Amino acid sequence: MKQLTLFILLLAMTLAACSGQTTETQAPIATIQMAVEATAQPAEPTELLATAAPVEPTATQVEATVEQTAPPAQPVAPAGVVVYKIVPGESTVTYEVGETFFNQENRFAIAIGRTPQINGEVSVDSANPQNSQLGTLEIDVSQLKSDSSRRDGAIRSRFLESDRYPIATFTPTSIEGLPATYTPGQELSFKVTGDLKVKETTQPVTFDVTAKVEGDTLSGVASTTILMSQFGVGPITLAGILGTEDEVKLTFAFVARP
Repeated sequence: MKQLTLFILLLAMTLAACSGQTTETQAPIATIQMAVEATAQPAEPTELLATAAPVEPTATQVEATVEQTAPPAQPVAPAGVVVYKIVPGESTVTYEVGETFFNQENRFAIAIGRTPQINGEVSVDSANPQNSQLGTLEIDVSQLKSDSSRRDGAIRSRFLESDRYPIATFTPTSIEGLPATYTPGQELSFKVTGDLKVKETTQPVTFDVTAKVEGDTLSGVASTTILMSQFGVGPITLAGILGTEDEVKLTFAFVARP
């Protein structure tokens, strides 16, 4: 009997011990499972947004955004003032003066000389032609040539003294007769008044001008008459050979481009 009681007691203790070990073993396993489940849960979207690095837009995306947000393109405004520069070589200044040959039974002829060396600018306002302006013109009179080298030499050395004063200038002071509107290709007629300086003498002169714009070319002709005596350069005489009139016609044929 005692032995049976002892056996039952030992059995109970053994079961109790096994029961305690099972409880202690299950607790860590449950803890591990909870930890795994916790880490396996997907992060909330707000957490992803908070931790994610900002993504830089691509060049294409930027251009697309600019095109969507930019205001509509405005129509190109009509061309305003265009500055045309006179083209030397394609432009000329010409003088024409009557002369009498004493050694040829007083034969009368027209002496013509010209220079292609002219510089200057013209500002054309096609929207408001009356605002157009002409800058100072520079004419290289040392390059004047006619059909007589003897005449040319006398003019350079004794009359124009172009070795000392190679440049004559015309400085405009007013333009009269320009229209309120202009159509490309239309020929205009107007007057330009200014100061003509030859050597050390300056006198007011008015040119009658015709001009037009076609494509990228401004072209025209300006003419006037002057008295050589007003500038101290004539009339020209070559003793026993010829003598000139006092009045000289000056013609400026010009070609200018932007």
